[in-house]
This record gives sequence, structure tokens and C-alpha cells, in this order.
Amino acid sequence: MNSKRFTNLLPSSSVSYALPPIVLLAFCIFFYYLSVTSSPENHLPHSIPITNHSSLTAPTPRSPVYEKPCDYSDGKWVRTKRGPLYNGTTCVKMKKNQNCIANGRPDLGYLFWRWKPSECHLPRFEPNIFLQLISNKHVAFVGDSVCRNHIESLLCMLATVIKPNRVRHEGSRRWLIPSHNAILSFYWSPFLVQGVQRQIKGPHYNTIHLDRVNIRWEKDLDEMDMIVLSFGHWFMAPSVYYEGEKVIGCLNHPVSNCTTEIGFYGPIRRALRTALNSIIERKVIKGNGVDVILRTYAPSHFEGDWDKGGSCAKTKPYGVWERQLEGKDAEIRRIELEEVENAKAKAKNFRGFRMEVMDVTKLALLRPDGHPGAYMNPFPFANGVPKRVQSDCVHWCLPGPIDTWSEIFLQMLENMARAAKE
Repeated sequence: MNSKRFTNLLPSSSVSYALPPIVLLAFCIFFYYLSVTSSPENHLPHSIPITNHSSLTAPTPRSPVYEKPCDYSDGKWVRTKRGPLYNGTTCVKMKKNQNCIANGRPDLGYLFWRWKPSECHLPRFEPNIFLQLISNKHVAFVGDSVCRNHIESLLCMLATVIKPNRVRHEGSRRWLIPSHNAILSFYWSPFLVQGVQRQIKGPHYNTIHLDRVNIRWEKDLDEMDMIVLSFGHWFMAPSVYYEGEKVIGCLNHPVSNCTTEIGFYGPIRRALRTALNSIIERKVIKGNGVDVILRTYAPSHFEGDWDKGGSCAKTKPYGVWERQLEGKDAEIRRIELEEVENAKAKAKNFRGFRMEVMDVTKLALLRPDGHPGAYMNPFPFANGVPKRVQSDCVHWCLPGPIDTWSEIFLQMLENMARAAKE
């Protein structure tokens, strides 16, 4: 608060000496009110405030039960004074490339926004409640590096109350939570199906088998109680697509003998369908229950080409009127929603299968400020502005907007638990 701004409102020492105590008390209340209602945009802290949950012994009361499920996909970002649950010091789970504050990002305003759904309230993440809901379960995240970004955000939020134990496991990264007999795991599978990503030293294209689920995570299906699927970005690179041993098409003609250009929308649909069919055939038809959540595509925000100096330097979210969900982002989301409905229809006669969508496409689209950008590397401008700066406009800062995904995830788990009791 600017004290000079209110100097003329203060009584002189001689007058204040004669004032009754009740008047002095009124002045104190007045200035306290001014201090707590000042804008966070003008008073960003030097260190990020975090909420300490270590003393929680019982779940915090939640928002009221709504007659219909809340549509968390529709809403806007609004200013908040509360900081994130964690920071780069309290959480050691994050990749250095996503620790934007430690890498020297100077603006902290991106941390003071919350997603406000249009028709309901999205409660703040409560680690203890989340842990209770995953007790005795193995929750597997399967997908690409944005999927890994998500689980690392979740682990940071859980680390405010408990320390998940990293354990070795072939094919996945795995964390045990002994107090709740729970497992969280991440399976690297950027196509969901079997494939080999393109390499810097070659080949410079993906090889993707659309009819073959990735064995890396498929082999552990029987031990999974919940699967969170997400993918998409790797399909934008030049690719050759197979079904069986036959090449059925390609993207951007990466090899001379592939003349059939089929884009990436069809392959994304085919890969997702293969993954969902595999889950149904392995888990559901055999009578083993499983919950599946598909997290929808999260758009990137490169201004320019990602591999030719594209950047994302914005420091505020878009308003809902500034950016519409359209083009590639809307089409990929539409394909994902359609394939979820197809999977539900296929498994509708089997018990123990629940399939839901975590629709984050729009809320992610509106956050161009939430990526590491140039601060994927430590202090990129310490020696001046270089001719070329590498930017990350795909992944998300930790802490950052991606923490909202776990808030929605928690609401979905609560809804699932409530529905199971009905």
C-alpha cells in the first residue's frame, strides 16, 4: 500500500492524542481493509506463497452436490489473490525445464489466475481428499510428455502433505503411497499405439502402427484400476503409418515410396480407437473393472514455427472473446469426444467400465502465458538477447495453469465415488 497516498487522512499527533479510542480503532480497521483488498497484480510477492496442508487431519468440506455434473470445460480465467499450493523449492518432482521461477522468469502474474466454470464452482485441490479417493488403487497416466507434465504437477500438489516414494519398474515411472496403498505411474506412449518417434539423427519421421497397442503399457493393464490417457502433439510431425505390415499412408511425405498423404486426423482417431478397444477387450470383457479418463488435447501457443524461433511471450490469459476454439484444436477434441462415445457404446453391456472425459482444451487454449517459453532454460537473457532463443510453448510451468487439471480430476473422482454409492 502507498502510505503517502493516505497521509492527509491521518490526524495530527495533537488531535490523535485527544481522540476517543473508538475513533482510533476505526482508523486501524480502515487501513487494514485497504491493505487486504489491494490488487495482487500490483503487489506480487518476491516468493510465491503456498498453502500448507501438512496439518490437515480430515478432509475440508467440499462444495455442495449439484443436480447435474458441472461442465468444467466452459468458463473463464479470473484473477485470484491466492498463490499455488507449491513452488520449486517445496517440490522436487518437477523437470527443470518446467521450473520457470527457478529458471529466472521475472513475471509472476501467471500464477494468480483461477479457472471459473460458467455454471458452478471449481474447488481448490485438497491433497488429503484426493489420496483417500485413490486408496488401494493403481492410477496410470499413459501418453506423451504433456501427460508426464500433468502427473508431475499432481505429484507436486500431493507432496504438500505426503512424500510419494519413487520405485523402479520396467516400462514406467512409478510412485508408491504406502499410507493409502496407492500407486501412481506414468507410461511413456506418445502415440498410445506402437510406434517409434523421429530422432534428431534420423530417421526424421515417426513410424506408427495404428492397429497395434503399445506393449509398454498394455502388458500392465491387468493391474491398473484407473487409466488417464492423453496424446496428440507427436502426430504433427512427419510420419509413416502402418496397419499390419502394410504402409497405408503418411504425413508430409517423409519417404519417397509413400505417396498417399492422409494427414493426422484419421491416424489420431485410429490410434485412440485401438487403445480403447484394447482396454475393453483386456479388462472389461474379462470381467475386470476399470475407470478410463481421456484428457483432451491441450493446444500449444507458438507464435511462429516451433522449430524456427517460435515463441510465447504473453503474460496474461486470453479473454473468452479473444480466442475461439477452432481449426486443428477443435477437430482433435471432436475426434476424441466421438471415440469416447463409441467406446461407451461398445462396452455398455459390461459391468465395471466407466469412461469419462477431462475436457481441458478450451481452458488450456486461453493460457498462452502458462508455458515456460524461453525460461525452459536457466536465465536465457542473462548475457543479453541472443540471436536465437529456444522456447517451449507446449509444456506448462510448474506451478502453473496445469495444476487446474488436477482440480478437475479430483472433482471427477468425487463424482465417480458418489455415483458408485447410488
